[in-house]
Amino acid sequence: MEQPNLNYLKSLSNGNTLLEERFLLIIKNEFPTDVEEFYQYLNNKNYVAASKKVHKIKHKIAFLGLEKGCSTTILFENNLKKYSIELLPEFEAILETINQFIKTLEL
Repeated sequence: MEQPNLNYLKSLSNGNTLLEERFLLIIKNEFPTDVEEFYQYLNNKNYVAASKKVHKIKHKIAFLGLEKGCSTTILFENNLKKYSIELLPEFEAILETINQFIKTLEL
């Protein structure tokens, strides 16, 4: 599985480490809540709301350089809009990879 990296974020920041730290802090603070809310919607079978939360998470996945993960997330988001949870295990693996990564961030 691909691993999160800061390449995309560094290209966006153009060397501005303060901007990079701010983005990473946002991701680190918001990601756990986003995931928790996603699971609440999913458990309540509110797939439309779950797809909106996945859409928000997708941007964090992209910022962390997970190109394949982002593609999978787009497909999963579209599946949820059709009331399908196909690709849920793949999406959960992406979430776990990011969760492990943000635990290592020292900000």
